[in-house]
Amino acid sequence: MTTQYDVVGIGNAIVDVISHGDDSFLDNMGIEKGIMQLVERKRAEVLYAAMTDRVQTPGGSVANTLAGLGTLGLATAFVGRVKNDALGRFYAENMEKDGTTFPNPPVDDASQPPTSRSMIFVSPDGERSMNTYLGCGAEFGEEDVDVSVMENTRYLFLEGYLFDKDKGKRAFMAAANACHHAGGKAGITLSDPFCVDRHRDSFRELIENDMDYTIGNEAEWKSLYQTDSLETALNEAAAICPVVVCTRSGNPVILIRDDERVEVPVQRVTPVDATGAGDQFAAGFLYGLATGQTLEMSGRMGVTAAAEVIRHIGPRPERPLREVFHKAGLL
Repeated sequence: MTTQYDVVGIGNAIVDVISHGDDSFLDNMGIEKGIMQLVERKRAEVLYAAMTDRVQTPGGSVANTLAGLGTLGLATAFVGRVKNDALGRFYAENMEKDGTTFPNPPVDDASQPPTSRSMIFVSPDGERSMNTYLGCGAEFGEEDVDVSVMENTRYLFLEGYLFDKDKGKRAFMAAANACHHAGGKAGITLSDPFCVDRHRDSFRELIENDMDYTIGNEAEWKSLYQTDSLETALNEAAAICPVVVCTRSGNPVILIRDDERVEVPVQRVTPVDATGAGDQFAAGFLYGLATGQTLEMSGRMGVTAAAEVIRHIGPRPERPLREVFHKAGLL
């Protein structure tokens, strides 16, 4: 099939605002370390004002994945919702500047909430504490799905966070249907164990009926199947989804495709900033899928991309992943 894009992603278009914050700062600000917390607009403004060394960048989990894929030379597009405000225009312009098409124009509607942003505090040990104001991006709905974009991609990648609203669920199904109708494949990242807790039945249904591949970490898979046994969870997932991937922090990544199962060891690196490790794992893995690599090679590409991004501040590669892969002997 001749298509315009190799990978199209749908996710919450969030401006990441990254700063340093040690444990005492986090305690003083009432920030729970190492997790993603949703905050209201007023709280977002307080946290933004408390940041001293801000680095601002277009973010969002799936958008970060697409940025990584772009450095590997794939044609990518990111479909998200931003408001026509300063942050929204910054987001759209910078995605395009970085080589990822942003087909949806910023929403010019005064009644819409501001563009989404996440205040991320990075601790000295590399842990990141994310405080996310969902804003305009979380209002993504079926009206934001351009069928012509979905029908023009080989792989569609969906972000579990958008499952928090019924309109997001409907948008995902519409996008997956359009992609499948044109012969493409659709997949999802589970995003967050709390997200899975809130939408367990819907996630299971989507994975069984609409997804060709699913990526999650150990906590997310266990939550999805309400079990303490990772093996039980992955066996249940593999029974309903053609490709199942489980990342496990410092432990080997498990990848299952039909009857094939491989484990790929991770590269042990002391993280400067763990932000984006999962997003860039997905970039490497999807690159492998999109270029017809073996399951093991796709996994190796994923862990190599993740190891690259945790060596510096920020969720996107500082060096093109193509260069990183060449150096690692993967290309």
